[in-house]
Amino acid sequence: MALDPVSMFRTFRSVVRFKPIELDPVARRLSSCATVEDMRRIARRRLPRGVFDYIDGGAEDERTLARNSAGFAKLGFRPNVLRDVSELDTSVDFLGRRLPMPLMLSPTGYTRITNSQGELAVARAANRAGLPYSLSTMATRSIEEVRTASPDGDLWFQVYTWRDRGLVAELVGRAKAAGYRGLWLTVDTAVLGRRERDVRRGYTIPPKIGPGTIVDGIVHPGWTLDFITNPPIMFANVVGHDGHDEDGTDPISLAEHVMRSFDQRLSWDDVAWLRTLWDGPIILKGIQRVDDALRAVDAGVEGIALSNHGGRQLDDAPSPVELIEPVAQAVQGRAAIICDGGVRRGSDIVKARALGADICSIGRPYLYAMGAGGERGVDQLLTFFKEGMLRTMALSGRRSIDEIDRDLVEWRV
Repeated sequence: MALDPVSMFRTFRSVVRFKPIELDPVARRLSSCATVEDMRRIARRRLPRGVFDYIDGGAEDERTLARNSAGFAKLGFRPNVLRDVSELDTSVDFLGRRLPMPLMLSPTGYTRITNSQGELAVARAANRAGLPYSLSTMATRSIEEVRTASPDGDLWFQVYTWRDRGLVAELVGRAKAAGYRGLWLTVDTAVLGRRERDVRRGYTIPPKIGPGTIVDGIVHPGWTLDFITNPPIMFANVVGHDGHDEDGTDPISLAEHVMRSFDQRLSWDDVAWLRTLWDGPIILKGIQRVDDALRAVDAGVEGIALSNHGGRQLDDAPSPVELIEPVAQAVQGRAAIICDGGVRRGSDIVKARALGADICSIGRPYLYAMGAGGERGVDQLLTFFKEGMLRTMALSGRRSIDEIDRDLVEWRV
């Protein structure tokens, strides 16, 4: 018997619901993001190509960049079943604080090129999630601005060793006065890696304006409006040392800037010198060998960040996830181990913990999130990592961070 139109409509309504129309463009974009890669895809669409390539690119052929994330895929889980996982705890102790999950936000330079709020937005989102955030020396918001934006946040400051040691001492003093908890010393930038996407784009500090820039601005109106209606982007912590040529006018390449400003004589003696300026925890960022990890312990640092600078320095350097286990076995708990690079899911954090890392840190993912949805994008990203950890722990039979052990994972070729 055929149904009449009214009955057919009622039947249709019983199994189908129309999705409400989302009028908020940011919410609409973020609603389509299920992964970090989705945020990357939207950021690529919204940002000018030169900006996107700056945050997305790596050194030379970008093999290390690709391996950083691919390394996690070589690890498989060995889950236990029939364990009561009704209550899960992702919290962890890290250098004197209890964090809600083993994650911190690592330093990235030039953050305002993704969104005008830049480091202020990242600091606020990190604080809401209860996570540490490390501000870069090359940040586009100052030490003091970020503290004002996140008055009770767990803030760290990242330093390079500049030729001008007085400038380093000044920056460290400002971080101390602003109540930052710890320092990251980046040790893998004696010279800048050859980032060939930037070479092709002619990327400079500040960016040069040309026909390509104008076209990019027209086809990316949202970013352009945000850019031109906010103050000029500059390295807020080092005004006067921000990448201009000697008469302070013409842009120079990022590589030239590093060669002029950073000290290629950086050595282990500088770690001891930094300790005379700072009595809080120090993390060395850029350790890529077991013997250097042991030297870092001997130098008295509290943390070791296994990092190849996001694949942006030396192509074919080791990926951080591959270093965790041998470094953990050598260090034997005498310093915290941070896996810095390649983390794209909560399950990656669980794998890193199983190998012996204390926490992980992320940089590119929150830049993609900023490009996709600004501060709300970073909020969603951090929720994504937390939910991914909880799901992975439940499905693998691990109820707390302490139960994530080496038996949980195995290397698979």
